Amino acid sequence: MKASIAQAPWLAAPETRAVMAALEAARAGGSRFVGGCVRNALMGRDVDDIDIATQLMPDEVTRVAREAGFGAAPTGIEHGTVTVIVNHKPFEVTTLRRDVSTDGRRATVAFTDKWEEDAQRRDFRLNALYADANGDIHDPTGGGLDDADAGRVIFIGDAHTRLREDYLRILRFFRFNAWYAKGPLDPHGLSACAELVAGLDTLSVERVWKEVKKLLGAPDPRAAWEAMNAIEVRARALPEMADSVRLDALIALEADLGLPVDAMTRTAAALKDADSARALARCLKLSNEERERLVAALGDGAEISEHMSETDMRRAVYRIGHAAFHDRAMLAWASAGGAAQHWRSLLGHAQLWTPPKLPLSGEEIMAAGVEAGPKVGQVMRAVEAWWIEADFPADKRAIMARMQAAIQALS
Repeated sequence: MKASIAQAPWLAAPETRAVMAALEAARAGGSRFVGGCVRNALMGRDVDDIDIATQLMPDEVTRVAREAGFGAAPTGIEHGTVTVIVNHKPFEVTTLRRDVSTDGRRATVAFTDKWEEDAQRRDFRLNALYADANGDIHDPTGGGLDDADAGRVIFIGDAHTRLREDYLRILRFFRFNAWYAKGPLDPHGLSACAELVAGLDTLSVERVWKEVKKLLGAPDPRAAWEAMNAIEVRARALPEMADSVRLDALIALEADLGLPVDAMTRTAAALKDADSARALARCLKLSNEERERLVAALGDGAEISEHMSETDMRRAVYRIGHAAFHDRAMLAWASAGGAAQHWRSLLGHAQLWTPPKLPLSGEEIMAAGVEAGPKVGQVMRAVEAWWIEADFPADKRAIMARMQAAIQALS
């Protein structure tokens, strides 16, 4: 089966042509594009990163790049990777490798000049596709092109062996199925994942979270998530994310109505409450920003419904912010259903509204006779509560009058 990606826009980009020309000048036929850029070009998907496999040694890649006037950084030199930078665009150039030993988390590698050996150490057949400078495809495993065409995710060789090399491939199996599969998950791969599920316990939690976010960012990951539940992968790696009913409803809602996908909203949908969000954040070492967003999405107060008034919407947005309002509205929509036009209108109005700033300062309160200290904050909070309830009036005279009333109430 012959195939080509010669029409891929990134292949004709000046930066791509320049880096490949420099590598090919050093060794003709010794460098090929590999992995995601080739796979996605074949499958009509967007290409973000361009990886190149080469028979050149890392020091040769560095020399060739610098002699051509490119930047070169040893970003993964122990595994043969040099990042070559052409006109601010990075290319990861990695010497062909074969595994010497693995421990389920990382591999010790030796360099090789054999394409077949490099292909055999990769995970799935559709990820072991190579393309030369002209865009002609090379398929060393003999199954990658068929898999890309059929939308199948199949391990290279023995699935158990591939998983023991790196147990993260259990999660990658589900992530790639979420993004690329057109039919049922490969039963042999699924069985191997089930038998080796305990290997997930050896992984760094940061790697687990990175894979989960990518999986949940797929347009429709329901089949993959259901399979993860079926063989205890989800329960083992993500015990806090147990609400499959709400997650399924949210994904169905997005898919049916063509709504934007947000992996963090989906993560919140799979969590029971704010305590579950905090537990997940601790276990997987989420960033502070990620933890705060999940907790806000699942926090108490600010009840969201499709029929809430615009006044109540503004109060909610002011109190919890746009992101939390969006997340809570999406979760409420998924849980309660309702008319799409009502929810769309609510979310649209919320997004367009910019919360104002209370037009009152601490200096103004002190100028009215309140001594610096806790009472200034008490007055400020009292005025703000009135201001929110009154739907954020901009009338300065009314606000000052309310301030005076709050000051008198403290006397």
